[in-house]
Amino acid sequence: MRAKIIGTGSCLPEKTVTNNDLSALMDTSDEWIKSRTGISSRGLVSSETETTLSMAVSAGTSALANADLLPEDIDLIIVATVSSDFVTPSTACMVQSELGAVHAAAFDINAACSGFLFALNTVDAYFQAGIYRTALIIGVETLSKIIDWKDRSTCVLFGDGAGAAVLCADEEGIMANLQGSNGSGGHVLMCRNRTNNNPFVSTDPSMDYLYMDGQEVFKFAVKKEAECIQELLTQAGLAPTDINWYLLHQANQRIISSIARKLKLPLDKFPSNLDHCGNTSAASIPILLDEVHRAGTLAPGDLVLLSGFGAGLTWGAALLKW
Repeated sequence: MRAKIIGTGSCLPEKTVTNNDLSALMDTSDEWIKSRTGISSRGLVSSETETTLSMAVSAGTSALANADLLPEDIDLIIVATVSSDFVTPSTACMVQSELGAVHAAAFDINAACSGFLFALNTVDAYFQAGIYRTALIIGVETLSKIIDWKDRSTCVLFGDGAGAAVLCADEEGIMANLQGSNGSGGHVLMCRNRTNNNPFVSTDPSMDYLYMDGQEVFKFAVKKEAECIQELLTQAGLAPTDINWYLLHQANQRIISSIARKLKLPLDKFPSNLDHCGNTSAASIPILLDEVHRAGTLAPGDLVLLSGFGAGLTWGAALLKW
């Protein structure tokens, strides 16, 4: 049995922040941001009640309703995030509590922007092993709390939000998948946690901000994601033109356009929500998936390829039949 997506959901913050809003806070402009990234606006949390947990619960609730399942029907909950509200307990355990998914095992995955794909492939492995039959996976980030808002080259790229999918064990669904990591490149995209601080060593106990070497990440993304997609197609015995839709991690429109050119495919096969979401890391792919699903873009039997890359460095992909 393989993992089949039977419901999707998402949640964006109430506040939408445009490029012009940011230009009033720092030396940037709508033209500069849009021409380099494709981003026009992004959602940012704007109150104490909007949290990583609250967005995860909202997206999960929406996905369950879309799948016509109750929380107690779920066997497994996996949350992908790098911006949880607590070091412990995990966001997944807190989601389980909030939803009342009393029969579900729950844990988090930290694979940054690849996190949702790592969660999806993990669920597929559980289903193939016959351990579980239903799962809820959520990608959620409140990146605005780990961004340096004085670093205009980075802070304009990211947004907050959550996306979710409900999966069941089925004869059809995921057809092929892969994931990988290269820890030696982790220094180009990182965020340091608290440093050592105890009676024997005293350092600054505060957390650092997200750091990104934009040029290195861009080069890695274009090269690795194109390789990843081609490897997955080879694994499935398919050509690029056989795929109906490519749902890629929403990091930069230039990256998406470069991959489309490498595959010699029209850009309209690559739906995007970068313009109004920005880069939401682990939430990126599931938010996009929910948007195209609810818009009626995906038809039964469509072949959909999900692919992404992130800090770690990490990458992953999954090919599924809708």
